[in-house]
Amino acid sequence: MTNLHVMMKNVPREDRPRERLAKLGAAHVSNQELLAILLGTGTRDESVQSLAERVLMHFEGIRLLQDCTLEELTAIKGIGNVKAVTLLAAVELGKRINQLKPQDRYCIRSPEDGADFVMEEMRLLKQEHFVCLFLNTKNQVIHRQTIFIGSLNASIVHLRFIGTDISMFSDSE
Repeated sequence: MTNLHVMMKNVPREDRPRERLAKLGAAHVSNQELLAILLGTGTRDESVQSLAERVLMHFEGIRLLQDCTLEELTAIKGIGNVKAVTLLAAVELGKRINQLKPQDRYCIRSPEDGADFVMEEMRLLKQEHFVCLFLNTKNQVIHRQTIFIGSLNASIVHLRFIGTDISMFSDSE
């Protein structure tokens, strides 16, 4: 087990979970680091990394964490209601994302559908915004990106501003 008394302020900045995630991306940090980020803080006597490690050991990894209850979490020393509810919310969000099906995506079959998709969010903006909607082969929205923010009433965009590598937006998203 890691040293219980090594607090985050004593860990080099580049080795802290949040900074590692920001630099490397979420896919490149451990389950313990992800859990430490969600927990936010440890206790007076234990670092957040050590607390995260204990939670993972208690649930034998992340698989059993998906079915944990508030009572099970709060029974762990250092996990109060706030931390337990945060973890339960993260687990539930993960479940919901996992259950999304491609047909749940917004489908665009006409210019009006595109306008409807962005209108509610854009109607109160004070400047022109150039927004790209990336669609899969079934005309379902797989990504939305603001490319350029213009002036009060104009948004001049050149084709070079629109990314040419759209392979990062796959149908599996």
